[in-house]
Amino acid sequence: MRSLLATLALIACAVYATIPLFWFTLHPFTKHWRARGRHSFKLILPLWLAYIVIAIAVLYPWRNQSLYTTPYAYIPGGLLVLTGLLLYVLSSRGFTHVQLSGLAEVEPDRHAQRLVTTGIRARVRHPIYLGHLCELLGWTICFGTVSLIALSAFAIVTGYFMLRLEDRELEDRFGPEYTAYRQRVPAIIPRVFLSS
Repeated sequence: MRSLLATLALIACAVYATIPLFWFTLHPFTKHWRARGRHSFKLILPLWLAYIVIAIAVLYPWRNQSLYTTPYAYIPGGLLVLTGLLLYVLSSRGFTHVQLSGLAEVEPDRHAQRLVTTGIRARVRHPIYLGHLCELLGWTICFGTVSLIALSAFAIVTGYFMLRLEDRELEDRFGPEYTAYRQRVPAIIPRVFLSS
């Protein structure tokens, strides 16, 4: 049973860990993808699926090699997974699937771009990415496998660069409004208390 769950965790974490690769495929080349419009996703999504499959294939041999095995790891790991799910729910308020998917970047004339700074985004600028990180770390802590540790490390490194580039892109798009928001609200570690 543990082996099956570790395999399912590998698949789920391969999706989370390759999100920065999806971002790097879309955002730096938005002018190219805009020329294709919505049809660009017919290439972008299969590329992302390829990233996921490659990650799984490379790490599959280590899916059951654990650095530790203890049922106590399920408590902090499970709490992180639940935190990630809660962050997804909170992030969806005031934020559409169009904004999340990148469709707004590909079809800017069809989808209004607006800066969302309320709700959970008043405490953390990138709550969805924080949710991904919580999911990744939660599953990694639960199973402690070499494959999940590798995926988490990969996601943290690529996610760092993705966030820096995304902040720069949002600053170009929204100007001083985003600059002020960026100075006021942390990127990933949420602010517990809101100043008045």
